[in-house]
Amino acid sequence: MSIRRRAASPRSVSTNPAAAVGALVALASLVTGGCSLTGDAGPTPPSPSGRAAKVCRALHDALPKRVDGQQRGKADPVSDYTAVWGDPAIALRCGVPEPAKLTPGNEEYNPTADAAEVNRVSWLMEKQDDGYRFTTTDRVAYVELTVPGDYKPEVEALTELSDAVRHTVPKKPKD
Repeated sequence: MSIRRRAASPRSVSTNPAAAVGALVALASLVTGGCSLTGDAGPTPPSPSGRAAKVCRALHDALPKRVDGQQRGKADPVSDYTAVWGDPAIALRCGVPEPAKLTPGNEEYNPTADAAEVNRVSWLMEKQDDGYRFTTTDRVAYVELTVPGDYKPEVEALTELSDAVRHTVPKKPKD
């Protein structure tokens, strides 16, 4: 296993801190509002298309049976773009939109945001109220993993998933 902490992108940007915090709170509310990780409801399936849909289906088939010691469960609703492990659920969604922090021109854009490289896959790290959300940064489809605080250190969940991501979700071509 190889974990390195780095910035999400080498570019620099200046932002209004108050606006960035407000936008981040709004985005976190929007994103977590669509993803209940307790009870019977599972993560909200994204709607990728084209190549992203194809690689997400390949990733779904390649996902491990266990993540961070937790057995893979059945997501509800069932989707080729989601997966869950454990209770509370470690939840994966493939084909999500590009994170605002990685989108130039977005007021939340922060190319120096924390990222971890795990087994040659780069993951944007975003602290949540209870745990972390990790999103791939350089792949043709964005893969999001939400890890509840019960699984500290949350980054450990990435070790079993990064190999499946690396083998099924290609890197974006360099600009």
